Amino acid sequence: MADRVKMALVGCGGIARAHWRGILYVATDIDVTAVIDNHEGRVREMAERTGGEPFTSLTEALSKGDFDAVDLMLPHDLHMQYAEECFMAGKHVVLEKPMAPDVASCNRILSAAKKAGTVFMIAEQSQYWPDVIKAKALIEEGSIGDVVSARANFFDPLLVNPYGPVPWRFSLEKSGGGISIDGGTHWIRPLRIWLGEIDEAIAVTSRHVPNMEGESMAHAIFKFESGVAATFDALISPANVGPMESFRITGSDGALVIENGRTGRLMLYNADHPEGESIMEVMQGRVDSFGTELQDFADAVLRGKTLAASPEYSLGELRTALAMYRSVESGQWEKVWE
Repeated sequence: MADRVKMALVGCGGIARAHWRGILYVATDIDVTAVIDNHEGRVREMAERTGGEPFTSLTEALSKGDFDAVDLMLPHDLHMQYAEECFMAGKHVVLEKPMAPDVASCNRILSAAKKAGTVFMIAEQSQYWPDVIKAKALIEEGSIGDVVSARANFFDPLLVNPYGPVPWRFSLEKSGGGISIDGGTHWIRPLRIWLGEIDEAIAVTSRHVPNMEGESMAHAIFKFESGVAATFDALISPANVGPMESFRITGSDGALVIENGRTGRLMLYNADHPEGESIMEVMQGRVDSFGTELQDFADAVLRGKTLAASPEYSLGELRTALAMYRSVESGQWEKVWE
């Protein structure tokens, strides 16, 4: 039995650099033996970083490269095509979220994975955020009593020139939507981890970023099967904003607060800690989560470990975003799992 995973990085953009850092420092059972991108400059730079053999075609890499797993980091509309090709070649696959922009494509990918019989994982980093995991444990321990409500607040600074070349994430055809289907999923997953499955959603969205075809702002209310309700706010903007809470979970006996997005603390407020107890810092754990998720994948490939979340579980974020989009059109509550 192999004791190392030989992996190909498919797509050499910004997320590939984050995944490579995760492999370098956390997922140390993985060797990057191939890198693939149709942009010669990007693939050459990633080859220099990782030592992987460069290819400008996935088909050529599958034919000539030495690897048994692929890490697919591509525009959403390419997920089905490339995942199916990799499964047909018998490769293990880790695929960046969302699995695909629509449920029908997801079902095709899941069918191909089942036929291949290899390990298949959707890379959703917030599944591995230590603050999210600790918050779940505190809820289960009764630290805040019964959960009454929750709030997720996602802000993403606009890091590209909105008047320059249009990034693929701004294209509805490539991305399948806007902020809700993309970065917002990192905030929907923790809500599902803490509160269970989402039953219905109602939403409003707007677009204020030039050249961005999908929504750059979203407000939504989620009703969970448990009866708990949560609000979801998402915004991408070039504007400077003040401090904000990333999450708040309010219970009958207290509250959990995750401060300031990626840079704050997990705080516990209850009768024993009326001024708040700092449970942990957030930043480093979230940086390392790329490596943690890839090590989980490696453990599944090498040791048969069950993944922290099945690929089917990732459909919850996609279906929630799609329900939000239907709600914008209908002006009504929309079922998530219809």
